[in-house]
Amino acid sequence: MMNISKIALLGNRLTGSIPAEIANISTLQFLELWNNQMSGNLPPELGNLTQIQTLRISSNNFSGELPATLGKLTTLLVFRIEDNQFSGKIPDYIQNWISLNTLVIQGSGLSGPIPSGISLLRNLTDLRISDLNGSEYAPLPELDKMTSLKTLVLRNCNISGKLYEYLGTITSLKILDLSFNKLSGTIPTTYATMNSSNYIFFTGNLLTGPVPPTWRKNTYVDLSYNNLIINQGSQICQDDRVNLFSTSWTRNDIEAVSCLGLKCPKPSYSLYINCGGNQAIVNGKSYDGDSDSAGPARFRASSTGNWAFSTTGVFMENDLLGKTFIPQNTSKLTMEDSELYMSARISPISLTYYGFCLANGSYTVDLHFAEIMFTDHQTYGSLGRRVFDIYIQGKQMQKDFNIAQEAGGVGKKIIKQFKDVVVSNNTLEIRFYWAGKGTQAVPNKSVYGPLISAISVESGGLYYLCS
Repeated sequence: MMNISKIALLGNRLTGSIPAEIANISTLQFLELWNNQMSGNLPPELGNLTQIQTLRISSNNFSGELPATLGKLTTLLVFRIEDNQFSGKIPDYIQNWISLNTLVIQGSGLSGPIPSGISLLRNLTDLRISDLNGSEYAPLPELDKMTSLKTLVLRNCNISGKLYEYLGTITSLKILDLSFNKLSGTIPTTYATMNSSNYIFFTGNLLTGPVPPTWRKNTYVDLSYNNLIINQGSQICQDDRVNLFSTSWTRNDIEAVSCLGLKCPKPSYSLYINCGGNQAIVNGKSYDGDSDSAGPARFRASSTGNWAFSTTGVFMENDLLGKTFIPQNTSKLTMEDSELYMSARISPISLTYYGFCLANGSYTVDLHFAEIMFTDHQTYGSLGRRVFDIYIQGKQMQKDFNIAQEAGGVGKKIIKQFKDVVVSNNTLEIRFYWAGKGTQAVPNKSVYGPLISAISVESGGLYYLCS
């Protein structure tokens, strides 16, 4: 019993806390308890596992601060704690794990800033930290010695300051995601010529200056929600694989959408979209089709010109969906209006819908959801949890929304209604954001992120003119 080297109990609906006695197995090298329902604080005794190489406890409900004794685990190669309820800051002692090649702290509950000592982890190939709590800002940590990095995600981490030129010279880097921070200044030209990069996401920062005129072929780039200058003679929202929907975070109007060249001769008072599906007539309402396959950095305006969507992100580790962000149902759907729920639109990180040319006034927004990617059988495929946040007009309307939980199961619809939504500049913005919560590998890898089946917007009967 005491010669055990690996304990892997992933996806078993385990509850309770980690027993302190597990630290008595001095030969243990791999402890994998992810995708369970475990809770409580981590026992300090885990620091006695002097041979541990992999500690993966993702997608549980662990809480409390990370015990200081974990700083003794200098043999660690993989440390993953995403999707938990921890508290406190990312501990400085992570700098002791000098052999580490994988560090994933996404949606963990921990607060920033990222310790500067992370620069000592020179063997990292996969570094993912996102959605840190707290309000303390700090510049990008020094990462110039991490010359083997393949994946670098520092998303929504309260990072301020400028982009470092050297990040664009790391030849091994394939995925770079620094989105939803407060990065400012211009984009160094080194990023546009990265030889190995496949995905670059700078979405939702404060970057200024000109957009680099050319990017490496076959690289997906998202520069949306910044204050950049597009050098092309005619303003465009999408340039090949570069998302240039670069409006300011602080504005929400048609004038900010100059890349559309949009003019509104007549205001609308309603909007209906069958997200991920074909045109449909439901209850006498005509829902526009929305079947564009989209992709990692995609802005797409509808054929009617009165709405559009933007997607940000790439499904990590195993992109089973290829370039298509439109899943089909895996469970039998029995609701009367099932044509709205047979398919959906998803996104790995952020999915935003825009309604244009709406009359200024008050509206009721109905968001239609049904979880169609998990099963309802008592099998591994039923253990998935999809969790994301909902924003309307820049305001968070619901945090940690779980479709199946609120609908009472998978394959069942739930309509979230939001009344008195004010449109003051003829534009409505609805955004869904994945903050690192929920499972990521059930029933397959890369099943996570926001999902929306349909959107209906109707006037509340109150209109006004803007002076």
